[in-house]
Amino acid sequence: MSDGTVLYFDGVCHLCNRFVDWLVRRDRAGNLRYAPLQGSTAARRLAATYVAGLTTVVLERNGRLSERSTAAIEAVATLGGPWRGILLLKAVPRPLRDAVYDRVARHRYRWFGRRDACRLPTEQERHLFLP
Repeated sequence: MSDGTVLYFDGVCHLCNRFVDWLVRRDRAGNLRYAPLQGSTAARRLAATYVAGLTTVVLERNGRLSERSTAAIEAVATLGGPWRGILLLKAVPRPLRDAVYDRVARHRYRWFGRRDACRLPTEQERHLFLP
């Protein structure tokens, strides 16, 4: 894939945007690209269920899609170094991890807020974001 590893996220969710901001600050190697689920890249490359529901982050890597807790864990692991240790969380059974993920996802707007529009990258970040 020419865009590298892409994390698709809900562009109006404050929690999702904070996660992206956190990743951008730590991804010194530029391993990740980011695309809002509301954008044209997601509409072109993901199944409609991902785009319509806006209930999960999706990580596209080497032609493979991960979602929910697995996508979040793998996104952090792409930072390399000690961040790869987060892969130990995969030892927790996926149904349990995803149950926690789904609970937070269901309440994220109420708990963390919602933006009126998708996040706009800064000039320095623009090369990391896909439409």
